[in-house]
Amino acid sequence: MTETVTLADIEAARDRFDDPAIVRQTPIETNRSLSTMSGADVHLKMEHLQRTGSFKTRGAYNKLKQEAEAGGDKHVVAASAGNHAQGVALAATTVGLESTIVMPENAPQAKIDATRSYGATVELHGSTFGEAMSHAKSLAEEPGMLFVHAYDDPDIVAGQGTLGLEIYEQVPDVDTVIVPIGGGGLIGGISTALKSLDDSVRVIGVQAELASTVHESLRKGAPVDEESPKTIADGIATGSISELTLGLIEENVDEVVTVSDDDIARAILTVLERAKQLVEGAGAAAVAAMLSDQVDVEGETVVPLLCGGNIDMSMLQTVLTHALT
Repeated sequence: MTETVTLADIEAARDRFDDPAIVRQTPIETNRSLSTMSGADVHLKMEHLQRTGSFKTRGAYNKLKQEAEAGGDKHVVAASAGNHAQGVALAATTVGLESTIVMPENAPQAKIDATRSYGATVELHGSTFGEAMSHAKSLAEEPGMLFVHAYDDPDIVAGQGTLGLEIYEQVPDVDTVIVPIGGGGLIGGISTALKSLDDSVRVIGVQAELASTVHESLRKGAPVDEESPKTIADGIATGSISELTLGLIEENVDEVVTVSDDDIARAILTVLERAKQLVEGAGAAAVAAMLSDQVDVEGETVVPLLCGGNIDMSMLQTVLTHALT
């Protein structure tokens, strides 16, 4: 691995967060119901309350603010199933750069509309994230274009890692932090920050069963792709990780588990009923893992990360009906 991310990189990223209207420190709230259900002292990290509804603005703003300060008048290009799209769009507009976001044709309409509202041009291409990614990369080959990867970029990972600093400061006695995994940028950054501050903190990653790439990647020692990831947790349905994020996971993550779509649907409903918070599938994955029999947190102080709240209303209706049934 030629690139990595350090605690110093993450601290420098947080120093760049100079406008709470773009990136804010999100609250942590204890939850009695989830604590009773899990046998742990549960503190929910409410990152879904970020302006764009997810953590993605952190990495995008960290990268694009540096690009703007360097004087580059570039046109930003990114590929995303939704949340990275919004983060890049808001960050680019804020620092004065134009942006084009390529999204799969089946991306949730709410995320498409939100991305456009932050100032980006949206192109719909392909039926999978991989097809959207390939098209975005082809656009970025033109002169003056800057491709912003969702997770295979140290600046992006460092920005996401600022969540680890916040969690440790807000819950200094934390035993376990549970983090959803898509491409690995979020858990790569958070685990780097937490393990650098206190190596005893346990970091558990969560993937959707039908979009799981980490176990096989760890076994082979190289990134393994899933060509057609299918899950209600579209925010973590990347179907791939990178050498950068795999290296950080190998170094800093204690355990990776998978959860079914049924588990995720039940977690969305549970969080809505018991915490009065509306989260998307990716945002509920950490709670799904905590409530499963795969993760033992009894007697611990645990922080599940609610990483996103951008759920399409038609998807919400389907998920809640399924969970209630």
